[in-house]
Amino acid sequence: MSNAETSPIHAKVVVIGSGPAGYTAAIYAARAMLQPILISGFDAGGQLMITTDVENYPGFADPIQGPWLMEQMRAQAEHVGARLVSDHVTQVELGQRPFKITGDSGQVYTADSLIIATGAKAQWLGETSEEKFKGFGVSACATCDGFFFRGKKVAVVGGGNSAVEEALYLSHIAEKVTLIHRRDSLRSERILQERLFARPNIEIRWDSAVDEILGSEAPLSVEALRIKNVKTGATETLPLDGVFIAIGHKPATELFAGQIELKSNGYIKTAPDSTATNIEGVFAAGDVADDKYRQAVTAAGLGCMAALEAERWLAAKHG
Repeated sequence: MSNAETSPIHAKVVVIGSGPAGYTAAIYAARAMLQPILISGFDAGGQLMITTDVENYPGFADPIQGPWLMEQMRAQAEHVGARLVSDHVTQVELGQRPFKITGDSGQVYTADSLIIATGAKAQWLGETSEEKFKGFGVSACATCDGFFFRGKKVAVVGGGNSAVEEALYLSHIAEKVTLIHRRDSLRSERILQERLFARPNIEIRWDSAVDEILGSEAPLSVEALRIKNVKTGATETLPLDGVFIAIGHKPATELFAGQIELKSNGYIKTAPDSTATNIEGVFAAGDVADDKYRQAVTAAGLGCMAALEAERWLAAKHG
């Protein structure tokens, strides 16, 4: 932080976050001549920066790299006139007008309207072997990566709705799905459990936790999963090709806690069919508010909605 006080930078629209939602919001706001500022944060590009092959983003016949797609979105936002700032937001004050945003650099930004697109991150087990094989057989998104495991054997780790939904999704693609759960009963909704138990190619390992993910070095690929029974301590090695971690996602809402209405699971609550939050002039787009789909294309769509709603709100309030 500099000793000299820098004067605040004002914008009609400030976008916090730089995944598909943030970049799309900036593109639409810039094209509406609102001269938005996008504050990208330390993790510029969001979750797609750790995604290798992207096959489900429309417009590309061949697989593309997640980081490349984010670079293109960034360049597009700059090209149409958005101002991109490589700062990390440390404080947001929503109780005043204009809204006040403070960066790690010490720079203060003020905004007539704010678009929150800070995203969410998959929660991981924290195992060394898990980190090693991320993107090489270890994933946290079945709808993103399930396609690569057609006719193969996979495991899903978890016991809530996310885990059961991932297992059900994968059961239509993979030859066999093994659900690994550290308890003796699932936490998911009853109807999901019934569907799970009815699937002939899903097997459940109760009272079990991941001990180590095993695989080859060159090329990096998962070959087996060693699990440990939490009651008996016995270990078992399952030969398989992929491991999906489904123990939940954590939205990046720490900056806004106590200032904005959140859902019970920590995601920002928005009005139905809208990105509007409970604070006028504040909109939330992408995975920070979307606990249902969590896809790059839906995040981009929500970023578009947020920019259009911010534009309309500004026109109504400020002319």
